[in-house]
Amino acid sequence: MTRRLLLSYLTLAALVLLCLEIPLGYVYSRGERDRVINLAKDEAESVSAYASLSISAGREAQDLPARAAHCAARIGGKVLIVDEGGKLLASSHPLTEREEGDLATWPGIAAALQGTATADVRTSTIGGVQYLAVATPVAHGVEEQGAVRITLPTRMVSERVHHVWLLLALGGLAALTAVAALGFVIARWTGRPIRELERATHELAVGGAATPVAITNGPPEVRSLAATFNRTAARLEHLLASQRAFAGEASHQLKTPLAALRLRLENLENDIALNARGSLTAALTETDRLARMVEGLLAMARLDESAAERETIDLGRVCAERHRAWTPLFEQHGVWLALAGDYDGEVLALPGAVEQILDNLLSNALRVAPPGSTVSVDPRCHTPHERRFPHRGPHRPAGPAWVELHVMDEGPGMTEEQRRRAFDRFWRAPDAPKGGTGLGLALVQRLAHASGGEVVLRQAPRGGLDAVVRLPAVPARPGADGIPAQRQARRLQTTAPGPR
Repeated sequence: MTRRLLLSYLTLAALVLLCLEIPLGYVYSRGERDRVINLAKDEAESVSAYASLSISAGREAQDLPARAAHCAARIGGKVLIVDEGGKLLASSHPLTEREEGDLATWPGIAAALQGTATADVRTSTIGGVQYLAVATPVAHGVEEQGAVRITLPTRMVSERVHHVWLLLALGGLAALTAVAALGFVIARWTGRPIRELERATHELAVGGAATPVAITNGPPEVRSLAATFNRTAARLEHLLASQRAFAGEASHQLKTPLAALRLRLENLENDIALNARGSLTAALTETDRLARMVEGLLAMARLDESAAERETIDLGRVCAERHRAWTPLFEQHGVWLALAGDYDGEVLALPGAVEQILDNLLSNALRVAPPGSTVSVDPRCHTPHERRFPHRGPHRPAGPAWVELHVMDEGPGMTEEQRRRAFDRFWRAPDAPKGGTGLGLALVQRLAHASGGEVVLRQAPRGGLDAVVRLPAVPARPGADGIPAQRQARRLQTTAPGPR
């Protein structure tokens, strides 16, 4: 906003200066030219009067050369005096024989010999004078006695005109500088309420407290906007707090009855008939499912309440740790769990987010993976473009900008429509195994977005599902040889329940 206001001030000031200075420059140039022409005409009439007296007294040969030389020296120009036949009487500068023979044909002298005074003026493109010649007849009463031609140098006139244009340009530049300085102060003062609104909006967007902004500064429109923002922020904070409180409190209140319900169902196992054992088992299964749903709601409530900043997470260490933790459970189900990948550096994520993401994805993969299949965890670096660095050689990648964490299974997979809906809360595929709550992938998506990344579901190369979590990478610190020390080649690690 400050730049736009400053640009508008400068544009308006520049237009005003152009409208004032250009006409002023042309007016001054025209006035200077007219002044020089009038001075030249006055000088020519003075020489003409003197020449008329000298010719009448018969002393033109004695008086006119000296007068022409004196006048030329005084005005710094050239003076020519001819008789009624166009013959040279006096000249302040030497002429060739051809020039002396053609004097009567010169435009200014020819007109003056006929009794007409002339002024030949040629101007430059900015109003300056390039050439000035004035011719005046010499007459005694009605008797034509000759003509006087004066040529003035115009270099000084042009220099003065150019000097004035330069002064006008410098004055305009100084005025624009003053307008820029004053406009910057005014723009900063005018935009201060807007900047406060921007700061408060940014804090609210990143999960901070809704700090009210002052509504006493700025124009009425800005004060009205600030008041509306304060009401909107307060209402939004109240709604979010109510939503978090409801989810958290409801989830906490449900945990105890669920635990008691499961305990009572387990106590009924010895007292129930054999033909009703199936219904009891189904009731226990639904109770467990409801308990997991409550845990998912609690996790989402905690995610909404947390405003933690992202921090650097050692992705290789987390993947190896979750691989070790899940291996025994995979072995019980006869599924191979493989850990592969070419990235062993750090990523930016919320504390504990990567662990929760891997746990949910591995749980889903184990639920759909058939016995004897393989589930792989594969972190890969992803560099969207390459840059040139002299010390790294041409087209050497500048480092991974993103890290893609793949969790692939060999289960039945999903259709394209199912993959689009898989992140909806409480949504489950029609053919999904029993026991799911429909909250796992929704929680994975929330954690990925809160960490500055994203998650998508793709079809795996071997027919299952490929869950891809993209997280921002932390630039690795280069070692002594210029190669990132954190990048290592990861060996494929697989565990199996026995020989296949």
